[in-house]
Amino acid sequence: MERVDKINYYLDIAETIAERGTCLRNNYGSVIVNNDEIIATGYSGAPRGRKNCLDLGYCKRKQGTELSGTGYELCRSVHSEQNAIISANRKNMIGSVLYLVGVNKRNGEYVKDNYPCTLCKRMIINAGIEKVVMRDNKTDYREEDVKEWIENDDTLM
Repeated sequence: MERVDKINYYLDIAETIAERGTCLRNNYGSVIVNNDEIIATGYSGAPRGRKNCLDLGYCKRKQGTELSGTGYELCRSVHSEQNAIISANRKNMIGSVLYLVGVNKRNGEYVKDNYPCTLCKRMIINAGIEKVVMRDNKTDYREEDVKEWIENDDTLM
């Protein structure tokens, strides 16, 4: 049996964490790693103590729109990246890598072209995270250098 490479090892952990997600649409798992040490993890779900969509049996956002990337103000969930960041000490996140996996709850497939939303990108930048690795399939992934997000500010459009 061949040993899994380190990047897919962390992506596999993020995928397992996504299984805790409570969204009816897509569940994400995030792992923040610095110097080969897991700093924090997070999954998509309602704030602590609030009812989540899985328990309610409906998605308020889905009732309003089907368009991806819209209607976030209706969403009950905190994103996995946000949950991981708020669980970590910023000092430990400086220079770290965030591993991100999204799974479509309706068909069990990986979320195609998953990518942090604009708000998550801002939080990733401020947390001091250096790179984001996003899973495309069981072995393939994309890497984004956060420095590029700063230099190519997409909020100026």
